[in-house]
Amino acid sequence: MEKQKLPNSTGVLVLGIISILGCCCYGFIGLILGIVALVLAKKATALHNENPDEYEGINNVKTGKILAIIGIILSSLYIITMIGMILFFGWEAIQNPELLREQLENMQ
Repeated sequence: MEKQKLPNSTGVLVLGIISILGCCCYGFIGLILGIVALVLAKKATALHNENPDEYEGINNVKTGKILAIIGIILSSLYIITMIGMILFFGWEAIQNPELLREQLENMQ
């Protein structure tokens, strides 16, 4: 019997990669895509565990899951950093580069 390709195995891998790249887009895109990749990876892993002889492509799922976790961590760190900067410098300083530079010079 020929093995079937595991559903969403390639999708999990692609979403995991894009979640790492998406962490630079204010963190929200990477966070959302990472969570979606983890949910799809959980479903694919459960399907593979029921019938391991029927499906192939579990390595793509495992790799995509690891990449999604990295993407979630990076996105979370970016969001926390942005919130910290807004709380420390203020929203006006974040939007105005000259005011931000002045505040940074005053700190030195």
